[in-house]
Amino acid sequence: MSQPPGQQPPQGEFGAPYGPPPETFPPPGQGTAQPSGPYRAPAQPGPYGPPTQPAQPTQPVQPVAGYGHPTQPAPGYGYPTQPGPYAQPNQPQPGYGYPGQQPPPQPSQSGGSRGGGRFRGGTGAIVGAVLAVALLAGAGIWFALDGDGGSGKPTAGPGHSSGPPDTSSSPSPVPTGTGGHDTISPAAEAAAVNAERKPGEAKMLWLQKGGVDLPGGGDDVYGPWFSGDTVVTAMYRTVTGYDATDGSLKWSLRLATSMCAAPSQPTADGKIVLGVKRTTAGDAECNGLQMVDLTTGKAGWHKTYVRQGVWDGLSDLRMSTNGDTVTVGRTSRSDAFRVSDGKVVFGRLPGNCQPFGFASGEVAIAAASCQTAADDHKEHQVQRIDPATGKRLWTYKVKKGWQVAQIYSADPIVVSLKQADDKWGILVLNADGTYRTQLAGGPGDYAVSCDADVIVQGPNLDNCLGVAADANTFYMATKAVDLKTGDGNKVAAFDLTTGKHKWSVDSPAQQSLTPLRTEGGKLFMYLGAAKNKGGGIASVPSTGGTWSPVLRHPVSGAPTERGFSLSRITYVGGRSYLTQARISGVEDGDEVEERSMVAFGS
Repeated sequence: MSQPPGQQPPQGEFGAPYGPPPETFPPPGQGTAQPSGPYRAPAQPGPYGPPTQPAQPTQPVQPVAGYGHPTQPAPGYGYPTQPGPYAQPNQPQPGYGYPGQQPPPQPSQSGGSRGGGRFRGGTGAIVGAVLAVALLAGAGIWFALDGDGGSGKPTAGPGHSSGPPDTSSSPSPVPTGTGGHDTISPAAEAAAVNAERKPGEAKMLWLQKGGVDLPGGGDDVYGPWFSGDTVVTAMYRTVTGYDATDGSLKWSLRLATSMCAAPSQPTADGKIVLGVKRTTAGDAECNGLQMVDLTTGKAGWHKTYVRQGVWDGLSDLRMSTNGDTVTVGRTSRSDAFRVSDGKVVFGRLPGNCQPFGFASGEVAIAAASCQTAADDHKEHQVQRIDPATGKRLWTYKVKKGWQVAQIYSADPIVVSLKQADDKWGILVLNADGTYRTQLAGGPGDYAVSCDADVIVQGPNLDNCLGVAADANTFYMATKAVDLKTGDGNKVAAFDLTTGKHKWSVDSPAQQSLTPLRTEGGKLFMYLGAAKNKGGGIASVPSTGGTWSPVLRHPVSGAPTERGFSLSRITYVGGRSYLTQARISGVEDGDEVEERSMVAFGS
């Protein structure tokens, strides 16, 4: 029985569906809610009304102690994508046939209490960019269908601060760590994989290890970000740039304090602003910003900002890049700075409702929370804001009782909504902020996992796995068909005008398909590796049909590929990259040798 997307209780039990999906959908701009689907008919009209005018300044209500940022979706089984960060076109590779059926895979490693990771992109799609990233999650929550080595010389530039942090040094270049373990080197491992490569299979182009001595418990890995032929990741106090084609070290930049947040994508000219801690103390505030040039590895401006009030002090950061503006969102407000020079663009906006996070991309779509008499920030809005001025262009009021959980796509606008009783809905808006539709139907048991499921600090709103979009269609992965064997899954397509399910495509047995991004009328997906079966990149026409292989990873590399149990998948320039989202080790020093990134290609 087809049912609209929704969420189940964490134990994996199916919640009672609202019933069959509605046959008709209210036109944009009207305030009548659906009789079924994620939004039950309310006592008052909404949330599907026309966009409201920007709010006028009002006297803000004083907050009380509490922790009120919106609930994030629980980890899912599938491997979602993130609204693209990186606008680099990819050329599909010649198709290869995949090997025949193989024994079922060994159980994958779970990410523990944090679960999943981040991702997205596409032409005219997800957050207006083409690079998609997919998390490999070992296990997760079921979703109920609810009807209602280096060739370059490391370089680094000086930083400066408009409110200097309490540190004894500024960013400086350092070599990557080498560790002290007697293990096979990444280069030797890649060579061994390629020596057994079969005809038609791509090469393991290069393999990297963590290379950084981390504190106990490990640390989050931010990125990857691409700038020309450089791919960059950031972890703890080190930002590293590699040659995207051969993995050689281009530069490594040492920061004075550890990172605690970062946007999912850089500026068009290859600049990123990182969230960094003010000091090296364990309880230091995450209120510092450090700009880095991804092409040269030089540090640019550095500054701190003041976090105001109880709500502001307790909130995770949500960062985004929108044109030449970087935003830093918290429960009660967002602050915006120019990436090029660090100057303040805007802070608290007029009115009682403030954006707490944006999706990266040229179109700045924000989620906003409203401080009510209850001081709970639980009334939410979707807003479009001019990133250069902070001016609200339109505001869409979400129905009472529902909150913005994630922004799956900013162009087209697809928003994940959550209700306190674990209800889940997917809302689609027109470019002018009027209601377009809500999704319903399909195979069910959808699997979406987002930033909050894989990283400890700085979960963004636009980094989700298992989703992608183009102008007219939204794509979403399901969990495994057979949880015991991990046997296959589906990718479902939905019409963004009607919200109805259009078609589904099946993965091969023992493997999974994860939407990454859209381009040229095709959906690109990651095909997960299994025991004795390599992964790869596949595509399917936006009109549906049979998927075709684009890049086939070597079977000999499957053990390495499957070792990336908490990873992001990127497909850029005909090459695929797997990047760990978090690095840790059982014993001190293990994290130095842990494999952190691998690239496949011709």
